[in-house]
Amino acid sequence: MSEPFTLQHPEHRALNLLTTPVWIVASRGNELIFANDAAERLSATSDVHAMRHGSHSAHAEEQLAAYLPALRAREPIIEIWTLQLNGEAVPLSCQLSLLKQDSNNEQILVEGILSSLPSVAVAEKYDLTEDSLYGQLFHSNGAPMLLIDPMAEGRIVDANQAACRFYGHTREGFCRKHTWEINALGRQVLPIMSEVAKLAGGHRPLNFVHRLADGSLRDVQTYACPLKIEGRRLMLCVVHDVTEQKRLKNELEYAASRDPLSGLWNRRHFLKSLEKARQQRRRKDENYSLLMLDVDHFKNINDQFGHEKGDETLVLLAKTLANRVRDTDSVCRWGGEEFTIFLPQTDIGNAAHLAECLRISVSGIQISELPRITVSIGVAQHQADETTESLIRRADAALYQAKAAGRNTVVVG
Repeated sequence: MSEPFTLQHPEHRALNLLTTPVWIVASRGNELIFANDAAERLSATSDVHAMRHGSHSAHAEEQLAAYLPALRAREPIIEIWTLQLNGEAVPLSCQLSLLKQDSNNEQILVEGILSSLPSVAVAEKYDLTEDSLYGQLFHSNGAPMLLIDPMAEGRIVDANQAACRFYGHTREGFCRKHTWEINALGRQVLPIMSEVAKLAGGHRPLNFVHRLADGSLRDVQTYACPLKIEGRRLMLCVVHDVTEQKRLKNELEYAASRDPLSGLWNRRHFLKSLEKARQQRRRKDENYSLLMLDVDHFKNINDQFGHEKGDETLVLLAKTLANRVRDTDSVCRWGGEEFTIFLPQTDIGNAAHLAECLRISVSGIQISELPRITVSIGVAQHQADETTESLIRRADAALYQAKAAGRNTVVVG
């Protein structure tokens, strides 16, 4: 059972009078600043990432900060968050808007759209037979389009030619399927679809993973709007294949966060991880520690054996460190021959023990033509209300004490 959380700011207390759930989130770092009483009753956690990435969640952007240009232009942004109602996970549509337009501290207001609110108006009744104007637009459109009945578990009523080409199903085959059969979420997508069906048109596309006829998976963005045909409330879904864009985006993000020589996290990513841990500790009070280590006499290796051997040493050391830590730990090449390791949920005793194990492991590395490699390690545990900069300075000071003590040793700061 998650512990109840309280995030109340005096200037926001008036929002507790609302029955609508309201969250206020820092755009940089996605830290939850405030949740009113209605939001706390629906939230099993204060972790915005968990609510945005739950089993019933859907969104257009991975990071809230990516919405800022659109929010500044007052464009409508809708996400679906996973919340808790009577102990069960439920989807809730949320409207996002910009609350505080301070370039250094922009805040996003997230308002839950309760299902008890009046139903939105649906589009004008259209005839989508192939002989009608709208039917011709539907079937000749170059974008994959599906007509869905949300009241029949998302049964696919019709599919245009572009959808048949993209998914690899015939039109007749499509009409025997449900949307959950082509969605990687399976039946878990049904409550999300139910929420989407309540929305008016004009929202941003939502991200999903769809399965093609050959079993392959594609990243897609889907835009859905309500439609009424012959008295039936249906949903028109336009599908955009974003697999290549997402692959390129992931490659760029990977390159921006990794050290090109060692493949480890770089300093920029590492500092973000430490800052996120510091923010989470304010809510969860979980210990975490930092190791900072340096290759002893590394300059001699470069000078005597060449930079190629120096690079080989750093790559092998990086692999050794990465293989000796937990999946939840983060190893970073801090710069040159210096490395840092972030240890979440780790106190100073366990951090010092790991540092000693790493020191011994590194001393066993054998590289042809090179002398034995050793490292000096500084260890520090984050203290209450300590800044990330202060933690790094203490770990760095401990490292220099280790080098001053003769190297190939561990010092706790």
